[in-house]
Amino acid sequence: MRDAAALELHAADAAAAARPAMVAASDHYARLLQLCQTAANPGAGRAIHARAVKAGLLASAYLCNNLLSYYGETAGGAGGLRDARRLFDEIPAARRNVFTWNSLLSMFAKSGHLADARGVFAEMPERDAVSWTVMVVGLNRAGRFGEAIKTLLDMTADGFTPTQFTLTNVLSSCAVTRAGAVGRKVHSFVVKLGLGSCVPVANSVLNMYGKCGDAETASTVFERMPVRSVSSWNAMVSLNTHLGRMDLAKSLFESMPDRSIVSWNAMIAGYNQNGLDAKALKLFSRMFHESSMAPDEFTITSVLSACANLGNVRIGKQVHAYILRTEMAYNSQVTNALISTYAKSGSVENARRIMDQSMATDLNVISFTALLEGYVKIGDMESAREIFGVMNNRDVVAWTAMIVGYEQNGRNDEAIDLFRSMITSGPEPNSYTLAAVLSVCASLACLDYGKQIHCRAIRSLLEQSSSVSNAIITMYARSGSFPWARRMFDQVCWRKETVTWTSMIVALAQHGQGEEAVGLFEEMLRAGVEPDRITYVGVLSACSHAGFVNEGKRYYDQMKNEHQIAPEMSHYACMVDLLARAGLFSEAQEFIRRMPVEPDAIAWGSLLSACRVHKNAELAELAAEKLLSIDPNNSGAYSAIANVYSACGRWSDAARIWKARKEKAVRKETGFSWTHIRSKLHVFGADDVVHPQRDAVYAMSARMWEEIKGAGFVPDLQSVLHDVDDELKEELLSRHSEKLAIAFGLISTPEKTTLRVMKNLRVCNDCHAAIKAISKVTDREIIVRDATRFHHFRDGLCSCKDYW
Repeated sequence: MRDAAALELHAADAAAAARPAMVAASDHYARLLQLCQTAANPGAGRAIHARAVKAGLLASAYLCNNLLSYYGETAGGAGGLRDARRLFDEIPAARRNVFTWNSLLSMFAKSGHLADARGVFAEMPERDAVSWTVMVVGLNRAGRFGEAIKTLLDMTADGFTPTQFTLTNVLSSCAVTRAGAVGRKVHSFVVKLGLGSCVPVANSVLNMYGKCGDAETASTVFERMPVRSVSSWNAMVSLNTHLGRMDLAKSLFESMPDRSIVSWNAMIAGYNQNGLDAKALKLFSRMFHESSMAPDEFTITSVLSACANLGNVRIGKQVHAYILRTEMAYNSQVTNALISTYAKSGSVENARRIMDQSMATDLNVISFTALLEGYVKIGDMESAREIFGVMNNRDVVAWTAMIVGYEQNGRNDEAIDLFRSMITSGPEPNSYTLAAVLSVCASLACLDYGKQIHCRAIRSLLEQSSSVSNAIITMYARSGSFPWARRMFDQVCWRKETVTWTSMIVALAQHGQGEEAVGLFEEMLRAGVEPDRITYVGVLSACSHAGFVNEGKRYYDQMKNEHQIAPEMSHYACMVDLLARAGLFSEAQEFIRRMPVEPDAIAWGSLLSACRVHKNAELAELAAEKLLSIDPNNSGAYSAIANVYSACGRWSDAARIWKARKEKAVRKETGFSWTHIRSKLHVFGADDVVHPQRDAVYAMSARMWEEIKGAGFVPDLQSVLHDVDDELKEELLSRHSEKLAIAFGLISTPEKTTLRVMKNLRVCNDCHAAIKAISKVTDREIIVRDATRFHHFRDGLCSCKDYW
């Protein structure tokens, strides 16, 4: 017994003697682990863990806590997390303290395993401020901003005081979510705890107010800061640039004692985002000369964006050269910005080359769309469609750009087809999309489809958009449905803009409502809406077609003197047309002589057209000569002068003109007319032999011709520009394209239905007189849109009062 007791006593003495050595060893390993954390060396930390296990040192709570802390800082991947959890589970419950639990909690929270972190947080027998802060930081980093804010509220309700790290993270969450009300409460904690002088906390408060748009409070916080870091100044500069207050942002920028690259980027980006692109480039140049800082990808992206907006390919190429010279990494932002710069500056091939050299995954929809728009701008719709086809995530902007491209390049059918595809498989159209498609409907005079788009605009509430409502007015007006255009105009009376009034004034002028157009213009002036240059083109055109010579002269003077709008060629052409149509040829010639610029083809064409009406062959010869000197291939000039000679009975001169046109290989523009019947387009040429219902159309045309002749219509044989016998002249006249389109309309629609016909050239005298007669004998309203205006035929009369 004595021997056994002696052995136990000896063992106890030996253990007591060994304990200091074990404590020293565990402390040594703990210090090594701390060094591993700062060196971020996971392999070394695991080796220390293994050595500690072999040495039997895990009985030390201090070493275990340091191991957990190490894993919390450096563990990446499921393996490290499992090892840390296994270590925690092996620590006896009696040896676990708050630090132990916080280490495990921090590991899960920092690695983004929030469900595990919540589980640990719920299990904790005791929590301190660090526990709550770890949860707040983890939630904020994971983007769970609302939960981070709620956790702070729970923390204070549980009686714990937030630390500066808790507050900075919650303030960050408030900034991202624009939770200004909660942010103010957090700010009150900052003041209460005396942390207002802590620069990181004060910067977080400043950032929160800035992101929430509370510039006044942010300014107050900034002014009261006893110590300001560069970040403090940057926050104020950024706030003012986002609010568009560039003068104040510049003042702050100039007052900064020190600047970082973030400071320069904030100002350059601010200028770019507020449409001051020239100033952005100027500041970028100053950055090179005044600072030693090298631009980063954010600087380069903003500068390239400014170059793109200005179409400044020269500076864009210099920036590109800098990127190559400094071997700056081609990240997606820089690549996209380069593509946009080249595409928007007209260097589409350079943009395409960069795109081809890049990985498709690096490119965003913005750069693709910029390249697409670049091809559209130069009219290369095939390449534009190719780019559109390879885009993975086509947004509404890309679809709209493609539709607008087709519309601008006269490919209206393809624009409609693409819009239908968009409805089926693309994003929801926006106001710009609908405005573009409505413009296509207006060009095609496709009333039925235009009505469908109008209905879609009403359902989607996009009808309230100015661009859409104006496009609807234009669509109805150009499709011949003038009452609907007026109704739409009256509906938007509460927010009429200059373009809205202008659309309606132009529509009235085109529909032969000159007096109403002038009246609406006067109403516009009384409403205090400022007319622009296009408004005056509309009202001068209305005066010209209505024969309001004195009013036209007065508006021309008013435009120059009262509204300080410098006349452009379109205004000069309207005035020449106004005077010449009224037969005031001497005044028209004097006006041309006094013009500060050389008359263009439109001005001489207007004079030539008036000469035909008034059979003034001498002046017509001068106008035709001038017109052909500007545009030698203008077939309309040959047709117009030949028309004048034919109207004057000078057949040999007319023949000479046709011969000259033929010898110079000037191709005559082919006349054609079209109409929409039950949403289908039907196109007719003179003497059309292609239409599938040709025989029925010709039979109706012949019957219609005989009926109107029986009612007193006399064909205008002078409208035939060939010296052939009268019988052949009549046959040629009866088969003009607009007459065939009307004949088709008569056999394809119920009685009393309004017929709508469009023609690409000016309607001739014979067709004008014939359609008046047709409207009377068939009891139909017939609306014809020719190259210059609308003619509403009803009961044997025309809205133009035969003055067109």
